[in-house]
Amino acid sequence: FEPKLKNRYVMAIDGIPAYLIKTANRPSITFEEVELNHMNVKRYVKGKATWEPVEFTLYDPVVPSAAQAVMEWVRLGHESVTGRDGYSDFYKKEVTFNVLGPVGDVVEEWTLKGCWIQDATFGDFDFSMSEPAEITLTLRYDYAVLQF
Repeated sequence: FEPKLKNRYVMAIDGIPAYLIKTANRPSITFEEVELNHMNVKRYVKGKATWEPVEFTLYDPVVPSAAQAVMEWVRLGHESVTGRDGYSDFYKKEVTFNVLGPVGDVVEEWTLKGCWIQDATFGDFDFSMSEPAEITLTLRYDYAVLQF
């Protein structure tokens, strides 16, 4: 018995270096319920599935700037200056989570298909704190595949 540890993972996103990722949650799925009425009873069956958004936190160093990397992804879907929106082929990406074993081997792999930034929070500043700046992203995606 060897448990998977929360600190042994690598998240791969095109354009964002993996070492900037501080925290992330694994995918989760929710199913709608369909109610079937029959005389005096109700029965239920599974309805449509919804993959819930994934939230993760990035460190924001001076170089390479995580804020700049995030804004480059945002601009693929929406350009603030011109108001232009992009096609989904531009801004949707594939994201991979690799859970590592004790010797660095990949023991679990998730692939999130069709990811796009639903929410980007660039954090706050505080003169009384000596903590690193962080960015929180919420990714919406079409579906997830547990490869192994």
